[in-house]
Amino acid sequence: MAPLAAGISAWGLMTGVAMVKSGMSVVEALAMTFLVYAGSSQLAAIPLIVAGAPIWVILATGFCVNLRFVVFSLHLRPYLMHLPRWRRLVNGYFTADLSYALFTRQFPTPGETPQQRREQEAYLAGNYGVTWCSWMGTSVVGIVLANLIPSEWGLGFAGVLCLIGILCSLASTPARLMAALVAGAAAVAAYAFPLKLNIVAAITAAVLAGFWLEHRLPRTWRSRAA
Repeated sequence: MAPLAAGISAWGLMTGVAMVKSGMSVVEALAMTFLVYAGSSQLAAIPLIVAGAPIWVILATGFCVNLRFVVFSLHLRPYLMHLPRWRRLVNGYFTADLSYALFTRQFPTPGETPQQRREQEAYLAGNYGVTWCSWMGTSVVGIVLANLIPSEWGLGFAGVLCLIGILCSLASTPARLMAALVAGAAAVAAYAFPLKLNIVAAITAAVLAGFWLEHRLPRTWRSRAA
């Protein structure tokens, strides 16, 4: 995870700056950073908050942007179900996109022995520990020094590169690739929607495309996707 920490840090710094420059107080920005801990949802919600969007639109947008974590948690369930509930909740809070991607690549199947399970949880914890510290540390710096960091630096592009890397690594089957293409096309086609609702439209289109493809692809492709 260490080589990826630079991109995560730049994205966290930019998010901290964006929250304060959007009009949020330092206390509000810190609370959002530590309670929400979801960069994509935070960045999606900020312009909606500034625009005075209804609370249901803000919550729906954040929920849709983070729907991928439902998939992540379902995938991680066999790895973590032997743990007490409080430890599963802790793992769920800290696990992020990159820590999930690296973990599932390192451990394609759940551990069968207590030793293997401990090793897997330790690997996951190490990854999301680096992610959390990188994100939180730089987000706080961005919040505190928001007025000293020019937005022209374009730090958010580092975060975009991280997400592109995740997309390329996970789009490993025809169904996933098609869902990604549908989401991209829908986001562009619905760009004129108010209140950033093109994001919700893109997610909805990709989910529907995934369900449709699930019942029409050859069985061998579906098994590879699983």
